Amino acid sequence: MKELLLGNEAQIRLGFFIAIFALMASWELIAPRRSGQVKRRWRWPGNIGIVIVNTLVVRLVMPTTAVGLALAGEAAGWGLLQQVELALWSACLLAIICLDLAIYCQHILFHAVPALWRLHRMHHADLGFDVTTGARFHPLEIILSMAIKLVVIAALGPPAVAVLIFEVLLNVLAMFNHANARLPLGLDRVLRRVIVTPDMHRVHHSVIPREANSNFGFNLSLWDRAFGTYCAQPAAGHQEMGIGIDQFRSEDELRLGRMLAQPFKGQSNSTYPINRKQ
Repeated sequence: MKELLLGNEAQIRLGFFIAIFALMASWELIAPRRSGQVKRRWRWPGNIGIVIVNTLVVRLVMPTTAVGLALAGEAAGWGLLQQVELALWSACLLAIICLDLAIYCQHILFHAVPALWRLHRMHHADLGFDVTTGARFHPLEIILSMAIKLVVIAALGPPAVAVLIFEVLLNVLAMFNHANARLPLGLDRVLRRVIVTPDMHRVHHSVIPREANSNFGFNLSLWDRAFGTYCAQPAAGHQEMGIGIDQFRSEDELRLGRMLAQPFKGQSNSTYPINRKQ
């Protein structure tokens, strides 16, 4: 079973991506959380275009996938988890939690360091917030993020199947928590005790730095609560809150070419330093 899963990594990830994307896009149409957003016809060509660009860039630039490195680590006995005797389920659970913490820390780093914020701010420059925002990352950020992930995997030594599960969860939950989808408030309160919900993550895309400087988690919500970066709700409410950043407010900046050029425009002193009070 393990060999079957790992041997079909690309197909599994693509299948989950297509299924969850279709589900979230349909949910947004049937029960949107916010009305009056910038129309999909302006935003989706660039957001979907960047997914295609990133897929091609990673295939050309990266010598191995995260699962491929984990397989090599298992064979060679690299990493911390390879040095202890653990049941597969417990090793997988521990690995997924550690990888999620690494993504949380990386996210904070990309907000706190001006040079890294130049790359990451393209994700925040979307003038709307929906399922496509979850995949809107600059190719240079994708390459750097992948390199960081590979270093973490080499040091941690997780089971390859755990890495595959984490990669699928990361993609699925990124689309879920970026969706412009309405959840019953009671259900949202229950879910966000464990995972990041759309209402929780939307706060992170606020134009207000204090709010954008919160809710850094992608999968598990516990990191924001544990490290003091949790913000329950936007001050203006979800319908009235502003989305995006001050630097790129023109609809022209939603075009793919403009998006790719954003890291090289303007100043980098507009970063959101952690816990800045404003």
